Amino acid sequence: MSKRDLKKYLNELTKEQLEEQILELYEKFPPVKVYYNFVFNPKEETLLQECKLKISQEYFPLQTKGKRKKPKMRRSVAQKYIKHFILLGVDPFVIADIMLYNIEIAQTFASENIVRQELFYKSMFNSFEQALKFIISNGIIGEFKSRLIAVSDEASNQKWINRTDFKSNIELLDNEKDLL
Repeated sequence: MSKRDLKKYLNELTKEQLEEQILELYEKFPPVKVYYNFVFNPKEETLLQECKLKISQEYFPLQTKGKRKKPKMRRSVAQKYIKHFILLGVDPFVIADIMLYNIEIAQTFASENIVRQELFYKSMFNSFEQALKFIISNGIIGEFKSRLIAVSDEASNQKWINRTDFKSNIELLDNEKDLL
């Protein structure tokens, strides 16, 4: 069904029929429920803190019964939150904060632990590029430029195998359209 056909169909329904259909969607489909819960009660700060906690636990898991859990270091956890926040229409500043926090916590982990997986560095660079493009496309580079530079500098300080890629993207900031 096209959007035009849907509009035509909805215009033919009474207010009561529309309300009934929306309630049915709300009860039947969890994403609809999540959307409406967010729209009517957008606790972005709570979502942000919950998200940061989950991401940090990927690198620094909580100890249980005196035993230290092994870090999983999954980029996908942050990616799921980012995608979810974009779908909900969360403020771009919050999304950019999450994007950079994900890289920063990974760098904190790498500064304290030896990371031998080349995929880790490639994954963090992909996250960096994604964050950079998102920040530029949302016109919020001024607010996040110092954090982007700090991430690049930290990659250099830790001698990451792809540190020159980070540096190259920072140098391109002056010519933002090349990144989009």
